[in-house]
Amino acid sequence: MSMRSWIMASCAVAVLAVGGTLAYSPWNAPSLAQATAPVPAPVPPAPVAPSVEVPRSDAEIKLSFSPVVKAASPSVVNVYATRIEQQTVSPFANDPFFSRFFGRNQFQSRPRESQSLGSGVIVDAGGVILTNRHVIEGATDVRIALSDGREFAVDIVIEDAQTDLAVLRVRQPGDAVFPAIVFANSDSLEVGDLVLAIGNPFGVGQTVTSGIVSALARTGVESSDYEFFIQTDAAINPGNSGGALVDLDGHLVGINTAIYSQTGGSVGIGFAIPANMAKMVAQAGVSGGQIVRPWFGAKMQAVNSDIAQSLGMPAPHGALITEVAPGGPAERAGFASGDVILSVDGMAVDDPSAFNFRLATKPIGQGTALERVRAGQSEVVNFTIEAAPMASGDMMAAITGSSRFAGTSVRQIDAALAEMKGLPYDAKGVIVTAVEPGSPAEQMGLKADDIILSLNDIPMDTAAAFSQTASQRARTWQIILQRDGRVTRSIVSG
Repeated sequence: MSMRSWIMASCAVAVLAVGGTLAYSPWNAPSLAQATAPVPAPVPPAPVAPSVEVPRSDAEIKLSFSPVVKAASPSVVNVYATRIEQQTVSPFANDPFFSRFFGRNQFQSRPRESQSLGSGVIVDAGGVILTNRHVIEGATDVRIALSDGREFAVDIVIEDAQTDLAVLRVRQPGDAVFPAIVFANSDSLEVGDLVLAIGNPFGVGQTVTSGIVSALARTGVESSDYEFFIQTDAAINPGNSGGALVDLDGHLVGINTAIYSQTGGSVGIGFAIPANMAKMVAQAGVSGGQIVRPWFGAKMQAVNSDIAQSLGMPAPHGALITEVAPGGPAERAGFASGDVILSVDGMAVDDPSAFNFRLATKPIGQGTALERVRAGQSEVVNFTIEAAPMASGDMMAAITGSSRFAGTSVRQIDAALAEMKGLPYDAKGVIVTAVEPGSPAEQMGLKADDIILSLNDIPMDTAAAFSQTASQRARTWQIILQRDGRVTRSIVSG
């Protein structure tokens, strides 16, 4: 045994002795024979079990979503929307034979009250709620119920068809302070993140389901001008619309709005409007103002494989500019047909829907970096966000009185409106923005989004021309209008 080994062994024995029940003393000293006996080999220590890392905090392992639910669920409300619908009493209501013998009044449509259920999210302590537009569309009365059972009547502040979002405000809040949710940055979401969906499915009451972010930037889900949905497998069912999709901090990452289903129930494919878009609409509702959207002033299409190859791009992505509005913001910034936009402030753009979404979440007047490809060369262009032009008073007209067109509201078509409606930038005519129920215009068959091209061979190029012509009396009216892309001609009595 080497000197070093001996010292180490002696030290070990000494420590053992001191820590045991026996201590060395002359009274228990070993005999000479014992002292000269060979020292037995030390017993090897028992093997030490490998250390196991055990999660020691809620951040390391989520044993329960309860803390998240407690933080977020008070901000989610049930929405009850009442509608008055016309119900036909008999299938023979329009049959002239039965009307002749039994009278028409028996078969006339009668008002019927119906109620739809949905969800909403409190976004301001003063009682401002965000929900889906389709939840409250056409409603004559809307009420909300909080998670603690309190109910309030609300007014509709904003109905935005372009995003399918609506903003409600509690009519008489009194001294109540409402638990507002915190918005998260939906751009920070990643596929695989855990999320919770909170809402009122099938009207059974507030319900929480869990899942993950299945995909981002989904398009082609529903008819919307800003398709850029979060896809999740958290169960979303009818009644969840307008409810909250939250992260594990209890912050709002999306507004649940649609599902893919062949049965009407959840099959694990649900969609939510990203919080960054919802926040823009919510802020407009809180301030009591209107939604002011940016306008780029160009038409685009997605880059497919053939286009990418022809432009020398390594992969098919981006938004290809096909037409630029004369005098619009894009033209003034130097953009032209054939340019491909790849990103907005460093965020990738895969198609026109992604570009529209990215632009719509930017504040008016902010400088934005747009990466584009032109003639095979990539460059960054500084673009200042501009608001879409608002229609001035002389671009709008409403017909009242005894006119055959009474109840019609129209707007003159400009480049921005033409782009939004998918029309050529030089489109002519006036577009019907509203038709009053029961008015002569409705009885004549006019509908919102009809484009009136001419009346009695007089071109309707301006709102003033329509107002002047439609206010006159005539025995008959020859109307040329465009509806759903088709031009039709009709003659109606004056």
